[in-house]
Amino acid sequence: MLSVVATPSPSRRLPVLGRRTAFPLHASVLIGLLGASSAPTPLYALYQAAWQFSAMTLTVVFSAYAIALLVALLTAGTLSDHLGRRPVLAGALLAEGVAMAVFATAQGVTALIAARILQGLATGVATSAAGAALLDFEDPDRPGRATLANGITPVAGMAAGVLASTALVQYAPAPTRTVYLLLLVLFTAQAAAVLLTAETARPHSGAWRSLRPGVAVAPASRPAMGLLAPGIVAAWALGGFYSSLGPSLARLIAPHTSPAAGGLVFFTLTAAAGLAVHAARRLPAGAASRAGSALLIPGALLTLSGPLLHSLPALFAGTALAGAGFGAVTQGALRLLLPPAAPGERAGTLAAYYVLSYLAMSVPAVLAGLLTNLYGLQTAVSLYAVTVVLLALTGLARTVRQPRTD
Repeated sequence: MLSVVATPSPSRRLPVLGRRTAFPLHASVLIGLLGASSAPTPLYALYQAAWQFSAMTLTVVFSAYAIALLVALLTAGTLSDHLGRRPVLAGALLAEGVAMAVFATAQGVTALIAARILQGLATGVATSAAGAALLDFEDPDRPGRATLANGITPVAGMAAGVLASTALVQYAPAPTRTVYLLLLVLFTAQAAAVLLTAETARPHSGAWRSLRPGVAVAPASRPAMGLLAPGIVAAWALGGFYSSLGPSLARLIAPHTSPAAGGLVFFTLTAAAGLAVHAARRLPAGAASRAGSALLIPGALLTLSGPLLHSLPALFAGTALAGAGFGAVTQGALRLLLPPAAPGERAGTLAAYYVLSYLAMSVPAVLAGLLTNLYGLQTAVSLYAVTVVLLALTGLARTVRQPRTD
């Protein structure tokens, strides 16, 4: 895959990191961004105990991030195609650092929601730019590496973020501050490093027009997007449930379990997803997508059985299967969507994928919080699991009927 690297003007000469360094740098940016997105998950129990808010409020806090991220993707998803990858990504990383500072000093739910909104806006701008930069910096002798990285870095980041945050809850002083201060340092350093990379986009006019809300899926990628949508929605809806209500579900099943168990539920999901993304790279893309949709079904059913059996092992087994399905669906979808897109269509196509994903992650999670308030968590889990199973079955049936997606 060929990419054009613009030459800096003499008046702006900076030390430029080479392709071999720029590629892992942008991968680390995605890991950091998604790690920060999952870092609050193990802390929600501490926030709830300190500020006494309901499950519905918890899902609002969670969804404030996802909705803000959607707004950013819909308006600024292609901004780096117009202004360049470097300025857009560096600015978004600095904004992410400000969000971490707001988290670290939060004294109530309002500040928590404000931090999540700012984090969502910054992450939405940064993920499409960083993901497109990975494709730009891909080694032509190693095709497919960028698509694999776009699939594995988000789940690896979420796993690392929730694991680190869980460890800090157990062992660090001031856990609701320490993790965010560490992330603040990370994002500041990454913003500085991004400015030392070569610019890979050709800045051109139309930046203001590009801010009009909309999605820009490459024409060659549209058939695959339509075909894979049910499986993508099922996978990300299940991910949203584990991210927002996973700790509450662990406490429902085992009320006296360690607070770390809630964080480990989401870590299990993301770790299994990361392993599945790596394992599925050798499968045809369509086969990976079908296998992922199939795994989501027993994963959701085992999760449903956890409260009924009062069994944490059932919950973790279901979570691991769901995570494997999530990873395989993600791997298959990105391999079908990104390679057909032209270089100037990459950021928009990736942004469109994330728009669908985060809609699926946030809207059902809010509904689950509402159902939990009205009918209890066990009923909400049952309805959620049934919905995910139906979506996964739909996605599986559609891809089986059209095996040419391989």
